[in-house]
Order: sequence, then structure tokens, then C-alpha cells
Amino acid sequence: MRKQEKKPTGTPEQILVCLSPSPSNARIIRTAARMAEAFGSELTALFVETPDYTSLPVEDRRRLAENEALAKQFGAKVEVVLGDNVAHQIAEFARVSGATRIVLGRSATKRRLPWSKPTLMEQLLSNAPDVDIHIIPDQQARAVAFRGSVPGSAREIALNVCKSLAFLAVTTLISNLFYRLHFANVNLILVYILGVLLTSVVTSSRLYSLIAAIASVLLYNFLFVEPRFSMAAYEAGYPVTFVVMFLTAFISSTLAIRYKVQAGQASKTAHRTRVLYDADQMLVKAESRAEIFRTAGEHIQKLLDRDTVVYENRDGEPALICLFPAGSGLTLAPDGDCSGARWALEHNDAAGATTEVQPELQFLYLPIHMADRIYGVLGVEAKHAPLEPSERSILLSLLGEVALALENEKNAREKEAAAVQAQSEELRANLLRSISHDLRTPLTTISGNAYSLVQGGESYDTLTRSQIYRDIYQDAQWLYNLVENLLYATRIEDGRMNLRTGPELVSELFEETESHLRRNAGQHLLSFDCPEELLMVRADARLVIQILVNLTDNAFRYTPADAAVCVSAKKAGEFAEIRVADNGPGIPDAEKAKVFEKFYSGKNCIADNRRSLGLGLYLCKVIVEAHGGTICLTDNTPHGAVFSFTLPLEEVPGYESI
Repeated sequence: MRKQEKKPTGTPEQILVCLSPSPSNARIIRTAARMAEAFGSELTALFVETPDYTSLPVEDRRRLAENEALAKQFGAKVEVVLGDNVAHQIAEFARVSGATRIVLGRSATKRRLPWSKPTLMEQLLSNAPDVDIHIIPDQQARAVAFRGSVPGSAREIALNVCKSLAFLAVTTLISNLFYRLHFANVNLILVYILGVLLTSVVTSSRLYSLIAAIASVLLYNFLFVEPRFSMAAYEAGYPVTFVVMFLTAFISSTLAIRYKVQAGQASKTAHRTRVLYDADQMLVKAESRAEIFRTAGEHIQKLLDRDTVVYENRDGEPALICLFPAGSGLTLAPDGDCSGARWALEHNDAAGATTEVQPELQFLYLPIHMADRIYGVLGVEAKHAPLEPSERSILLSLLGEVALALENEKNAREKEAAAVQAQSEELRANLLRSISHDLRTPLTTISGNAYSLVQGGESYDTLTRSQIYRDIYQDAQWLYNLVENLLYATRIEDGRMNLRTGPELVSELFEETESHLRRNAGQHLLSFDCPEELLMVRADARLVIQILVNLTDNAFRYTPADAAVCVSAKKAGEFAEIRVADNGPGIPDAEKAKVFEKFYSGKNCIADNRRSLGLGLYLCKVIVEAHGGTICLTDNTPHGAVFSFTLPLEEVPGYESI
């Protein structure tokens, strides 16, 4: 028995079945599916796309697509690899994927001579010694392989024949010139070999190189070997020369064809790799669903060079996002009513061209999905030229990347929404705590003072009753300011704070503010300093007065009773700078960056046990910035704090003297 590598415990076995255009390949797939079910294994279907695939007849391509669809019906994961050595690609894929069993059909072709090329089965036994290989008889493989070597369409055959004849004519003319110049015969032979080599480079099949090599030997013998214009040769060594010439031309042309095919595959692989890498980078940078869809459509159009269309899933209906034409002038949504895209969206499966569902459509529609969640549908033009297996495999991989990017965008959006919701809940909780605390104290005071007046107001002297009335008024005024700030905060959160700006004199704003504050100043020394020159700003007077009231009220609350508070203004370039300065204890540097935050009320309350709701300075900042100005906090000299903000100046109208 063959020694096998030990698989880790709990790792499911992998069964690898090989796909081909053979009519009996369906039976091989069914056998592999039964094995996977019996062993509880995962099934993978692999197709090795060789350079001969481009010349594969349409019938064989259709049968290959049917076999691929059959493998998917049995739950197989279909993979496509590129290469000219089928056995090496199968063995390498089995090693990378961890396959434990390989199931393939046995070709009817056998080694007829000891030096003949080993069969696929013999090569696999040599390249994959640690994998169990199950061979299913496949008697029709030879016929398929022979049909796969057909050079191509009639137009392609005619073009290759013309190229071959042209090179034969040119090499014959050059050889005739060398013959007339009495060059050695070896030079003529080299010219013909070069012609065969060039023929192999510009044609698409090895058959033309073989015919060109035979024709070159015959032409050289007929035109330049004595006796000329006959197929005879006097010298005894010429038959050996002809054989060597033929072998040299044919072998060199074969190597040239192989290198050309490898170069073409390398170029195609490099292009696809570059497009996939660019798409992956752009998908990572995309910040919205629309940007992800546009990136996907653009790079798939570059990858396949086909008309591409992208639909988004909007409540179960395909919504056209973008079109990417590939030189056909595509300007409208293809296939009319988007029935193919709608079917792919509803059933989470492919529809349209090259499928059994609405095959008459021009586009192939593939769902962009992650598990059962469908984000959209991609359509590619496939009516005139069906997708090659490698193109389809890469397309499905890229669609998986797109679905993953959409899933990440969805998760990020939900996470951001959850964070915003959590922040809103936290702000709401802070607001409720602040309101419950700040409303309870003045309401208790008002209620107590009112009860005292009701129960024994006649027994109080005039001074005592005046003090009680004053306390009730101050508490009511404080509640009024609190409610005003709450209303402003609500408007800001809802985006309903509309500015009604106009030209306003700073001196008039100061006068209005002073009328509001004189009753609340108490023992504080409140002063206003306005320059003699007219200072006019463009602002909403009501909101600017609210700023000044909040700033001065903040100074009254956090400074001693006999502290001085000065409100001043001056011109600063294209702005008017307004300052509210006090000579109180000041604000620590650690708190300066926080004073304009919502619900921040500081730590140095002085007047009483009533604390601020923490909205006044926040509202000042928002209102100033809405006017296009700035607000900041600095230290006063020698002690205290200075709140300053700027408002845009308005040109003062001039009057002509009469």
C-alpha cells in the first residue's frame, strides 16, 4: 500500500475531480460525488486550461460548461488553473489544497514506444506519490484531444496560410539572391530555417510550422541542389542534409511556439494579477457602497474587456448603478427590463447568456453575495463570446472580494450607527442627570420661599420679603436661561438653527446685553468698553446677545462676588474681536481644552451648590462658528480668564456732507 501523509485530526478529506470536455466526464464527476458522500469529504472540480483551449471547438466548450455545471450541482467547488503541463498543474494543486484523492478519466492513448511521452496517469503517479489516484475508464478522450488540435476558424486558417506562403516566398527570394552571389549552401539552409522559425512565431498552430519545414526542404532541393529544378540530388550526403534541415527547422519552430505560448500566458497572468491587485487596493479604500460597486465594474471591464453593468439590490429590486462599455457605445441598461438581473437577484444564481435561464439574453448576470445576503448583480456581455473557464474563475473570485468589501462596509456602517446610538444614549443620560440635578435645586428654593410667603408672609418685615422675592426671581431667571440653552441645543442637534444675519452695531449689542445682565450681576463689577469708532458686524443679534449673556453669566458663576467682569470690543483685521474678561481665580490649563465641550461644567463652583448644565459655552462655540468666527480661552493678567470671539465686520455706510 502507498504511504500517505497523516492528516490532522478533524480535517475533512479533499477529493479532487478533473474536468474535461470528454462526453464521459459527467460519469467521472458523478463517481467522484458518490465517493465524497461516502467518505464525508469535500469535493473540488479542477480544470487545467492549456494553450490548446483557444482552438477548442464550440461543441467541446459547451460540453465543458455542462460538466462544470454538473459539478456545481453536486456541491463541488470549481477551480481553474493555467498551464501547459496538465499533470504538473493537477499535482501542484492537490499539494496546495491538501487533496487526499484524485479522480480522473483514463485516456485511451497508450505509450506505444518506450521513448514515447508518458501518459497523464503515469505522470500523475510520478508527480503526486502521496495522493490516492482513482482512474475511471474514459474511452472517448482521444477523439476529444484530436478535435482540440484543429487550427481554428476558416478565416484564421486562411490568414495563417497566407502568412506561411509569404515567408516561404521571401525566404526563397533571399536564397535565390544568395545563390546568384555564390554564397555557400549552408547560408541558404539557414535562411529557410529562419523562415520556418518566423512562420512559427506569427502563426497560431504547430501544423503550419511542420508544413513550412517540409516545404522549405522541398524548395531548397528543387531550386538550389544540382540538378536544379528536379527532386534528385547528385551528392550522396544530401539526404542527410535534408533530414537535418527539416529537424532543425521543425524543432526550432516548436520551441518558438512553446515560448510564444508561455509568453502569452505570462502576459495574460500578469495583466490579470495587476488588475486584481488594483481592484483589491481600491476596494479597501472605498468608503461607500456606490464607490465599491463602481470600482468593481470598472476593474471587471478592464479585466475581461467586455461591456459590464452593475446593479444594486434595493429592497429586492435591481437598481442600475453604473455602465462600463468596452468600445461598443453602451449607454442604456442591457436586455430591456432587467429580467435576467432580477432573476439572479431573486434566486442567488447565474442567469442570462450561456446559462439555462433566459439564455437568449445578451448579458450573463452573476449575483454579488456573501452567504445568503445578496448585495447586487453584475452583468457582463457573453452572448457573442462565452467566458473562458479561467475568466469565469477569476471573475467569481473578484466578486467574492467585492462581496467581502460590501460586507465590511455594512459592518462598519452598523458599528458607526451603534456608536452614534451609544453616544446619543450617553448624552441623553447626561442631559437627564444634569436637568434633574439643576432643576431640583432652584425649584426647591422657589417652592420653599413661596410656601414661606403663603404661610407667614404678613409676619415678615419689608426687607425680608424683598429678599425672598429677589431669590424667587433669580431662581426663575436661572431656570429661564437653562430652558433657553436647552432649546438652542435641541435646534443645533436637529440642524434647525437658521441664522438671520444683518448689519449690527456692537455698541447696541452691548446695550441690549447690559439690560439683561444688570439684574444678575449682584455684587460683581460689570463694565462695558466699546470703542469710539463705529464697529459694525454682520451677525444674528439675538444669537450674539445669547453668547454675551452665556459668557458673562459663566463669569458671574465661577468668580467671587466682588470680582470684576469687563466686556470689550476692538477691530482685528476683517473681524471684530469681542472679549469677556474677569479677574477671578482663572481656569486650569488642563480644563481649557474641555470648557467648550457639551455637558462639561467644570470643577470650581463658587457661588452655591447649583452647577451648570454644561451647554452655555458649547452653544457659544457653535453659534460663533456658524457666523464664520472663532472662539478661544486665554489667561487674564495678573489672574482670571478671558473668553474672546470674533465676528465678521460689516462695512459702515458713509454719508456725504451737504
